[in-house]
Amino acid sequence: MRATMFLFASVLVISGPARAQPPSPQAPASLAEAERGGGEWREYASVQDGFTINFPGQPTITETTWTSQLDYRLPGRVYSVSRGSERYSVTVIDYRPIEEQGVARAKTCPSGNAQCRTDAGIMGPGYWKHDVRGAIMYATFRLLQRGSRPTNLAWEWQDMVEGNLLQLTNADRSRTFAYVAMHEHQLYIVEGTVPEGSPEPGLFQQSLGWLSQEGNPIVYDEILYSNAYHGLGVYPRPSYSRLDTGGDAGDPAR
Repeated sequence: MRATMFLFASVLVISGPARAQPPSPQAPASLAEAERGGGEWREYASVQDGFTINFPGQPTITETTWTSQLDYRLPGRVYSVSRGSERYSVTVIDYRPIEEQGVARAKTCPSGNAQCRTDAGIMGPGYWKHDVRGAIMYATFRLLQRGSRPTNLAWEWQDMVEGNLLQLTNADRSRTFAYVAMHEHQLYIVEGTVPEGSPEPGLFQQSLGWLSQEGNPIVYDEILYSNAYHGLGVYPRPSYSRLDTGGDAGDPAR
């Protein structure tokens, strides 16, 4: 089941735009056309960042840097499209470098700092594992700090990957739906904003899907994916189906 969702936190340091990737060659007229009454909606796929979604046009890609809750600096990209007063974006933050940064921090931080422990167990050196576990909550908090009025905040999932759903009413009466999730140590912040009186942008977020490193669309078969458990190796990664290869079981390593 696909859940309704989402938005984006802006603690990002933006640099220059990067080259946009081409949309999926199939690019069907998306479900969002029903929501918007038509338009150039297309399925967009980013193999590099492991997701697919329907955008109303070709997104601009901007490199960014994210400062995590424990002050680690992590790379990311913002995929964004504006259509009139509507705004759509997917921000992907790569938490995979954080372990190396945590090990380095544990070796160099001041004596007496608890993060200096190299035998930190479930916390990880430099508390990097705690930072990963808290990434969804931290990004959700940053969204709430923007000053909009929350009308919904709930645990949800999208294609069997857990996350947080937010609905916000902004100062100009526009509405933002946001979804924050984490998959294989990559944080996803999906945001759709529409003017007052427009249909809610729920179908934008509902089109979110996941890709393997080979570019195969994947859906977990029966067990919800939780990065805090499966991404960190507490439990084996759930089996999944490759939608474009006849439903064969996926390799546990993406």
